[in-house]
Amino acid sequence: MPITRSRRAMLLAAGVMLPLPVLTGCSSDDDGPPPRAAWDIASAPRSGTAGTGTLRWALDATPATLNAFQKTADTGTQRIAGAVLPSLYTLDARGRPQRNGDYLTSADVTSTDPKQVVVFKLNPKAVWSDGRPIGAEDFQAQWKALRGTDEKYGTARNAGYDRIAKVEPGDREHEVKVTFAKPYTDWRSLFTPLYPKSVMGNPAVFTAAASKGLAVGAGPFMVREVTDSEVTLVRNPRWWGDRARLSRVVFQAAPAEKRAEALIAGRLDLAEVDRTTARRIQATAPGKQAAGAKRGSSAPGKAGAPEPSTGGREAAEAARTGAARTGAARTGAARTGAAWEEAGAQEGATGDTDKNRSRTRALSRFTLRKALDPGYTQLALNGTKGPLADERVRRAVARAIDRKALAKLVLKPMGLPSEPLGNHLLMAGQPGYKDHSGALGAPDTNAAQSLLADAGWRAGGTGRQKALDGKTDDRGSRRSAPTATESSTNPASKSASGAPPAAGDAGRSGRLRETAVVRKKGRPLVLRFVLPDDQTGARLSTVGERIVRMLEKIGVRTEITKVSGESYFRDHIATGDYDLALYSWPASAYPATDARPIYAKPQPAADGSLVVEQNYTRVGTDQIDQLFDQALSELDGGASRSLVSRADARIWAAAGSIPLYQRPQLIAMRKGLVNAGAFGFATPRYQDIGFRR
Repeated sequence: MPITRSRRAMLLAAGVMLPLPVLTGCSSDDDGPPPRAAWDIASAPRSGTAGTGTLRWALDATPATLNAFQKTADTGTQRIAGAVLPSLYTLDARGRPQRNGDYLTSADVTSTDPKQVVVFKLNPKAVWSDGRPIGAEDFQAQWKALRGTDEKYGTARNAGYDRIAKVEPGDREHEVKVTFAKPYTDWRSLFTPLYPKSVMGNPAVFTAAASKGLAVGAGPFMVREVTDSEVTLVRNPRWWGDRARLSRVVFQAAPAEKRAEALIAGRLDLAEVDRTTARRIQATAPGKQAAGAKRGSSAPGKAGAPEPSTGGREAAEAARTGAARTGAARTGAARTGAAWEEAGAQEGATGDTDKNRSRTRALSRFTLRKALDPGYTQLALNGTKGPLADERVRRAVARAIDRKALAKLVLKPMGLPSEPLGNHLLMAGQPGYKDHSGALGAPDTNAAQSLLADAGWRAGGTGRQKALDGKTDDRGSRRSAPTATESSTNPASKSASGAPPAAGDAGRSGRLRETAVVRKKGRPLVLRFVLPDDQTGARLSTVGERIVRMLEKIGVRTEITKVSGESYFRDHIATGDYDLALYSWPASAYPATDARPIYAKPQPAADGSLVVEQNYTRVGTDQIDQLFDQALSELDGGASRSLVSRADARIWAAAGSIPLYQRPQLIAMRKGLVNAGAFGFATPRYQDIGFRR
């Protein structure tokens, strides 16, 4: 399904568009095997599974709704919907849509002139769990609910559905005919998941009933029970496809910070884990699963050295402990992470304790699967006001960032490919992927300083003012730290963008060494770098600190401000209360649809505010919008991908968002469980998951 319905981050300057260089670099062909680390699952034939059993699968929290089109939907909603509702198209390991034969015998564009017409031919065996055949009335109800004309539905998105003119039965039995008012390249994204008309036909049911469960479904499983901590699925007795190899799937709420203990206590069978837990699991395996090889991965999923993306959040956890864990991991005694602080304190004085040995034995019941997550971490540059409203300053910051060093810092310790991501809209291995970072240029301190000088920011400047935190002067010499009173009352305690640091913040960099702070009209260039003060923030800290040091080399000062993890996105990213920030976006198989609101040029509202959609950097251009619009209407797949590629090159040139790396996806999986693991882009085939005989 298109992910922007629940898109969120784990988080006006259009300016003069600089000419783009001739772009070269790595690209992905449409055919061929997926890239290394695309997925890592334990493959086994269905006949080799027991044909029964209960799988306990971790979610961050019990979903607030099972309606994937509501604003409160999350990744748990999508995971459950995939098991109990029709998905007309699924994704393979390279993120390519694949027709799902359980529901469709064919789907074709039958006309483009005067209107685009798509005819879906349904599997005649496909029925809802109440026995009613899946039919055109379900498609009609979903279109009317999601097209955006009835405010009572309060949908999270209407992309694609708003381009449909009508939905009707086809000329033959089991056919559904969809006529579009405007051409739509991503038509395969529609009607997945497909809900019954009993849910979509009534706004009250749409907004309320799915929070209690789903009375009717049409997947290999159906919802049996929803509680505050669990969602239980059982086999669908009316399922017409391959019989599910599990009798039950229980999705359990297990917050990331409590997941390690839940694994140790034996309450989970499958869970995404943080790097600390992942290395603990690796340390229990013979040979420490040195490179993750020879572990039964299916051919597309050989990750080489499988490992993590914490609870589906930021991969920068990898940087938090670095690579200096080899010796500790060899004994299963790595001590970083809240879940292990107690054990670490005890062992520091007395060696292995019974408690820690028991934990190690518990984790030895799991294997680790790892892949590159279909999502990426970016450095966001707020272009609303202050120095970063100047495209030259944003480009200077971007040229100062060694993305390859950051990707290596995060991914190499996990044995995952450590190349930086070169595209905002496609992940490595997706059809049409090209590295467009050349639109900005390679890391170059001199070039960055020249850009700053061109924008009026030069080393030294006039006057000998104190740096913002009082720790250095304009040449980087150390000074004593200010008192709390000085920090809060000194006018110089504001950043160059005018934003004061958060109360109680003690995370300022204050570390300029040899390079002078650049100044403009006597004022130093200081950027406020906002990070969450929670587990995610801890994982991001090392990446953030490395970025700080990179910016120091060009004379740019930063103030790291820690804010509540709960309010990080809502009160800071979404409102633009930051200069620099780190957060992530999930990737999409339909970038022309899903990425447009993230990079759309902000538009002024009647009250003088900006309508930014999901473009939280507030950096956009008319050219980018036009390329997205053209890509959406281009029905030739290759031509549409070319337009998306051109849009990405211009997004790079605008320098509002700097992709750093794909997050690692680390999955703890109970030994004996098969056809599961680190799925990457691939849609799980729920009916094939099971336990070995």
